[in-house]
Amino acid sequence: MRSTWNPEQYARFGAERSQPFHDLLALVHRYPSMRVVDLGCGTGELTAQLHDQMDACETVGLDNSETMLAKSHAYERSDLRFEPGDIALFNADGREDGKYHLIFSNAALQWVPDHEPLLARLTDALTLDGQIAVQVPANYDYPTHTVAAEVASAAPFRDALGGYVLRRPVLPPEQYATLLHGLGYREQHVRLQVYTHYLASREDVVEWVKGTLLTDYQRRMPAELFARFLQEYRVRLLPHLDDTRPFFYPFKRILFWAAR
Repeated sequence: MRSTWNPEQYARFGAERSQPFHDLLALVHRYPSMRVVDLGCGTGELTAQLHDQMDACETVGLDNSETMLAKSHAYERSDLRFEPGDIALFNADGREDGKYHLIFSNAALQWVPDHEPLLARLTDALTLDGQIAVQVPANYDYPTHTVAAEVASAAPFRDALGGYVLRRPVLPPEQYATLLHGLGYREQHVRLQVYTHYLASREDVVEWVKGTLLTDYQRRMPAELFARFLQEYRVRLLPHLDDTRPFFYPFKRILFWAAR
């Protein structure tokens, strides 16, 4: 399936999307000469900030979107590089200089299924004193997501999608805490946080999800059918949202950090 990630669309709400990154980064303990990997690095701008804040000796940004990675080349340097890769297959096997001191992932693991074995595999890629820091959206009960599932389940989109409806693998916060404990982390911080965004109008919520949630449906159907999907989505979604200016958009996210 074709990549439908659009860096410009995603960046329309750059300030709102970057705040959880900074909150997650504040949880990480900085040590000298850290080796860092950023899973789902996107355009690389925030990865460069991560690298500088950690004063890392090496940082690798990993992403499976060629369009996003094309933007990341502007931030490359000798100790910061970006590579194509699938998070679901990530491990530290074959690294000549050992494992990572920090595995960082901001708004990416929600695209990867089966978080229990995923976290176990990521833990195996850490040094014995390594840290993991993850942020994932948890807004799946909000109309933006429930309406998308309704539209995907209706004709003609249901047939084009082969019955596919996006199901997020994100777990409740307490389950992440339990998993981290079971994996042997000696210290952890897990929280659900509601970010409050003020958009110009309720119509901007559609623009928001066009850059994230709806890309999953866009890549699975022809362009002309997705245009119809988007129109139907807008018609169904807007009545669920208050017609206020600015529009108050509450967005739940889970942030967790742990150290071995």
